[in-house]
Amino acid sequence: MRGKGINYDTGARMSRRWTREEFDSETARRELEVIRNELHCNAVRITGSDPERLSIAGEQAAELGLEVWLAPFLCELTTEQMLPVFADCADRAEKLRAGGAEVVLIVGAELSIFAHGFLPGEDLLERVAVLTPGPDRARLVSAVPARLNAFLREVMAEVRQRFGGKVTYASLPFEGVEWTLFDYVGADAYRSAGNAATFRDEVRALHRHGLPVVVTEFGCCTYRGAADVSASGWMIVDRDTWTLNGSYERDEEEQATYFREVFSVYDSEGVDTAFWFTFASYLYPHHPDPQHDLDLAAYGVIRLHQDGTWSRKSVFDALATTYSTTGATS
Repeated sequence: MRGKGINYDTGARMSRRWTREEFDSETARRELEVIRNELHCNAVRITGSDPERLSIAGEQAAELGLEVWLAPFLCELTTEQMLPVFADCADRAEKLRAGGAEVVLIVGAELSIFAHGFLPGEDLLERVAVLTPGPDRARLVSAVPARLNAFLREVMAEVRQRFGGKVTYASLPFEGVEWTLFDYVGADAYRSAGNAATFRDEVRALHRHGLPVVVTEFGCCTYRGAADVSASGWMIVDRDTWTLNGSYERDEEEQATYFREVFSVYDSEGVDTAFWFTFASYLYPHHPDPQHDLDLAAYGVIRLHQDGTWSRKSVFDALATTYSTTGATS
């Protein structure tokens, strides 16, 4: 695999709070150094809702020689609100590229569930609920591709005027993206119990569009059984009490095994670049009380402690070992 990457969150504004409240350039530099030097990544997907934070982290990553995948992550906005942000980020990406950095722009992620205007629902959780089996699911989902592609065409018309590098989008399987607009097929490709039997075929099928394939996101949380639910593992957190909604057992080895197995599929199926989700889940710190140990719902490779320090989880070492031995790191 050419690009071995990880997601780096600069802070996304969700419906109730930011995924990362505090952000500064010095911390970003230290964490990106860990990503480059200890995890042996050669690419980083820098996500967040604040274009200025994206620029700061992008500059830091470029200075370290990382390939920068700049990924504005916009939540609970309308298409009218998102378009100028994508245009702004295209200008910022071009500035980085003009300075000599390798830059790819990702114009949004899973917009059908994170943004307004594609599926019914006032917030993310309501829109995710639409995707559960029910009498209206097929009808509502079938309307997404036409709406989403109309918007993506509008976005790309603006972005291509401002940014001379490659562009992609982080998609869900049902979104039916018009990939002729882009330079990569981008897929948030999670393996779960529901698609384990067909997962390899699904990854292989991404090549049918005749473009290089990038897995913009994959991962699982840190409790027993998390690999079976993968992308929805975070839903064990009660958003009202900010505690776990049941009893769960920490299982770092399951998370590490998930990484090894899924990465192996991507590598053998010719995926160009893949990004583990994520370096750190800043909203989900470790706590000695199991009911308050939000790290179980975290996808991060590090465990955040109450005193502001952090330590490696098993998946950190699994990722570092795999990335350092799979092809060249830069």
